[in-house]
Amino acid sequence: MVKKRGKQVSFDAMVKFFMIQYEIPTKRDVDRLMAKMERLEMLITASQGPSARRGGRKSSGAKGKGALTASDMVLLTIRRFKQGASFSDIQSKTGFGEKKLRNIIFRLNKLGKIKRKSRGVYIAV
Repeated sequence: MVKKRGKQVSFDAMVKFFMIQYEIPTKRDVDRLMAKMERLEMLITASQGPSARRGGRKSSGAKGKGALTASDMVLLTIRRFKQGASFSDIQSKTGFGEKKLRNIIFRLNKLGKIKRKSRGVYIAV
């Protein structure tokens, strides 16, 4: 007589079982948590004064309102160098990390606020 097999368990069902058993968060759980965190951050920034939102630095530039953004700081630093500012000059003046600074320079270049004079040297437009 042939032995009957039980119902095969799908791989998805096994994964779901282990995630529940070991309390591993799902993408939905992480998304809910991120939404709650963003809501809390918005409440905190709304309860603080306008100068406390961005570290309390007041703008001395053309805007005259609010605080300096990271992009504004990089742009002002580049404008101070008439012959062009090298990446290391900008990094030492602003104190930003390499990844953040590269992203800001890329964005400013794309917006047309700066141009690349040579490799690693930028000038304000």
